[in-house]
Amino acid sequence: MENVILSAAQKALNINLDEHIYGTFSEIGAGQEVVRHFFRSGGASGTIAKAMSAYDMDVSDAIYGKEQSGRYVCKSRLKTMIDREYLLLKERLDRKKHPHKSFFSFANTITTTKYDDQQPGHGWMGVRFQLNANENPNDVIIHIRLHEHEARQQQETVGILGVNLMYACFYCHNSPEKFIQSLYDNLTRKQVEIDMVQMNGENFKNIDNRLLSLLLVKNKMTEAVIFGPDGNNMQPSDVLYKKNILTLRGSFRPVTKVNIDMIKNGFNKFVKENKVTEENLQVLFEITLNNLKAEGGINEKDFLDRVDVLCSIGQTVMISNYQRYYKLLDYFGRFTDERLGVILGVPNLKEIFDAKFYRHLNGGILEGIGKMFNRDIKVYVYPYKPEEQSELQTSENLSIQPRIKPLYDFFVFNKRIIDLKDYNKDYLNIFSRHILKMIRQDKKGWEKMVPTYVDNIIKENNLFGYDNCKYNTGKDKPIKAIKK
Repeated sequence: MENVILSAAQKALNINLDEHIYGTFSEIGAGQEVVRHFFRSGGASGTIAKAMSAYDMDVSDAIYGKEQSGRYVCKSRLKTMIDREYLLLKERLDRKKHPHKSFFSFANTITTTKYDDQQPGHGWMGVRFQLNANENPNDVIIHIRLHEHEARQQQETVGILGVNLMYACFYCHNSPEKFIQSLYDNLTRKQVEIDMVQMNGENFKNIDNRLLSLLLVKNKMTEAVIFGPDGNNMQPSDVLYKKNILTLRGSFRPVTKVNIDMIKNGFNKFVKENKVTEENLQVLFEITLNNLKAEGGINEKDFLDRVDVLCSIGQTVMISNYQRYYKLLDYFGRFTDERLGVILGVPNLKEIFDAKFYRHLNGGILEGIGKMFNRDIKVYVYPYKPEEQSELQTSENLSIQPRIKPLYDFFVFNKRIIDLKDYNKDYLNIFSRHILKMIRQDKKGWEKMVPTYVDNIIKENNLFGYDNCKYNTGKDKPIKAIKK
C-alpha cells in the first residue's frame, strides 16, 4: 500500500482530535506559524492548554531569565523554554481532571532572514512529551537552517516543520528512520535543512543519536554532522563559528599512527601561520559518506566503530556528503571567514589537480580549483611511499598533467601548498586497509600500527571484525579500554 503523506492541516487536525494529547506552545521570533496550524484546523481546545509568544526580549528575559551568551536563538534558550512550560503545565493542571492526558511542551526560537540582511535564517525547535499519562516525558530537539530568501516563506516552512515534528513525536516514535523522513513531509531540502537531531527519554533509550545524525546525511537532509569528543552530536555552528579550522580527511578504518602524525605535523605548521591562534582553532577528523560505504553499502556498525575510536582518543569527528574538497571548504565558509587548513596525502593532492573530477562544472578544473583556493586556505601535504622500494612522493615531484602543471606550480610557489617535512619515516608504510585486513584475519602485529590505547579499545569492544572470544580462554580477563 502506498504511503499517503498528510498535509500539515490534516496532521494538526489528527492531533487536535486525539483526546489524549494536551499541552502548550511557546514560540520566540519567527516561529509563530506552528500554533496557527492547530488553531485553524479545528478542535484546538482539545489540544492547546496555552499558547504564548514572548516576542520582546525584555519580556522573554522576565519569563525565562537571561542567557549567559546573550543569545536568544540557541539551544540553551530552547531547553529553558521547554523546562519552564512543562513544569508550569504539570503544576497548573489537575491530574484528577485530566487522568488520561499525555502532556507536551512544544517550543521554538527562530530567526528568519531580515528585510535588510541576507543572512540565512536558522533556529531551534523541540518537544517534551509523554506517550502515556503519568509516564516520564521524552525530549526531541532539532536545529534547522532556512534557505528561502523571504521571511514570509521561511515562516511558512517553520509552521509546516513544527506540525511535522509534533506529529512524528506521537505517531512515528517507534521508527527513527520514519521519524526523520516524516519531518520533510510537504517540504524540500531547498526550503529547510535539519543539521542536528537529539532524542532522549525512556521511549528512546535504545536509540543512538549518532545514528540519527547519520540518517540526516544519508537522506541528504543535511550535508554534514559533527560529533564531539564525548561522542554526542553537536550543532555545527557551535563548533565552527568564526574559527580557524584544520581538517584531515580519511576513512579511519581504523585510525592509524600515520593519521596522528599527519594531524600533529599539520597542527604544528598551521598554528604558526598568521591569522591563526591555537585558542581559536578547531581540529576535525572528517569522513565522507563515500568512505562510510563498507562492502558496498553504509554499514552503521562500522560507522559507529570509527566514531567511537576517534572520540575515545579525544577527537572531534565530522561526517559529510562532500566528495570534493572545494565543497567542504564552501561548507566551512558558512560559519567562518578565518584561515582554513587542509591536511592530505599525495594521492589526494593529485586528485585535486586531475581535470576528470571537474567535468561536471561549466568552468572545468579552473572553476573547481578557483572555488577551493578563493578562500584563505593552506594545504599541507604528507609524503607518500606506496612500497618499501618506491620513491618518496611529495608536492615537489608529484606528476601533474602538463597543461595543469603551471596552475599547480602557482599555488606551490605562493605557499598555498606546503610539504610536511617533520614526518616519522617509520610510519610511511602503514595503511589502514592493511591493518583492517590483519584484524579480520587474526594476524599479529597490527597493534603497533595504531595509536596508544586504540588497540585496547578495538579489542575490548570487538571493533572492525575483531572477536575477543577467540582470544579469551577464561584465564585472562578482557583488555580494558582507556577512554578520555
